[in-house]
Amino acid sequence: MRPVPVARFGWPLAPVPSVTRPFQPPSMPYGPGHRGADLAGVPDQPVLAPADGTIVYAAPLADRGVVAVDHADGLRTSYEPVTAAVRAGQRVSRGEPLGRLAPGHRACPAAACLHWGLRRDGEYLDPLLLVRALRVRLLPWSGPPR
Repeated sequence: MRPVPVARFGWPLAPVPSVTRPFQPPSMPYGPGHRGADLAGVPDQPVLAPADGTIVYAAPLADRGVVAVDHADGLRTSYEPVTAAVRAGQRVSRGEPLGRLAPGHRACPAAACLHWGLRRDGEYLDPLLLVRALRVRLLPWSGPPR
């Protein structure tokens, strides 16, 4: 798996939300799992573009509003349930509103939850990798001094 670039991405909700359900990759392509992260919010809260991109989908899907954004490096983020304020083909900048968070996400322990998804080349990835600081760990050098 190629690394996910993180420097250009922000959170899709402000202030930084709590994660109510983390990403859980499926063990096989169509197996059970959670192909995104659920973030606690409030109804009608603005959902923000985490990075510059182009809207590729902004419409209802299976009775809930969905917005999907294509970003650089082949990354696509998705958001639901959202009442869209954007349209397909529109360019967005980091921090720009994509729409408003709608209530009704199943199993949400908050007033509303945003399901945030991330894919690259059809592979589901953990969207929290886009916003969490990478932990650098230096290991002791066991070779001769240089």
